Amino acid sequence: MKKGIHPQGYRLVVFKDTSNETTFLTRSTANSKETIMWEDGNEYPVIKVEISNTSHPFYTGKSMFIDTAGRIEKFKQRYAKKA
Repeated sequence: MKKGIHPQGYRLVVFKDTSNETTFLTRSTANSKETIMWEDGNEYPVIKVEISNTSHPFYTGKSMFIDTAGRIEKFKQRYAKKA
């Protein structure tokens, strides 16, 4: 491996899936201003994500309904003028 190309400063960080409130502790260099009290009694920085392996349809095998009516209507209005 090349030296000096990998980030320094890995630390323990909690990632929180906002769609199902699942949390997991891992190492990361990502910055966060928020902290959370973990199960071991220590306080760690928390990174909020919208989707993780616990909520992604590929990993769960379940599809989620996402309301796209607003986006579809905007698309139809935008391109109806050109037709």
